[in-house]
Amino acid sequence: MQHSHNSGPGFAVLYRWRLHPGSEQSFVEAWSRISELLLQQRGSLGSRLHRGADGWWYSYAQWPSAEARDAAFSKEPVDAQAMDRMRSAVAESLPEVVLTSVADFMMPVHRADA
Repeated sequence: MQHSHNSGPGFAVLYRWRLHPGSEQSFVEAWSRISELLLQQRGSLGSRLHRGADGWWYSYAQWPSAEARDAAFSKEPVDAQAMDRMRSAVAESLPEVVLTSVADFMMPVHRADA
């Protein structure tokens, strides 16, 4: 049986952080605030935050293009306080990884308030 799929958004970025102990809730709240505003106001296609069994936190963000992401971040921060809270929670970060989607089987998430 052949399945059809699409390649998904052409541009995605993977972020990785290790957080200071006790700062997890503040980080999640700040990350959520920033991600929601980027989605609503700056053209983001959405993002997800995961906590790995290895103690690292992972975020995956999708954009229509590298140019759209660059434009979104070339302006003032969507929420400077949230950005500061997020940064202060991070003990260590690894370089971001730019990803090119090859096959996409993620189910779209339907928000109740959308």
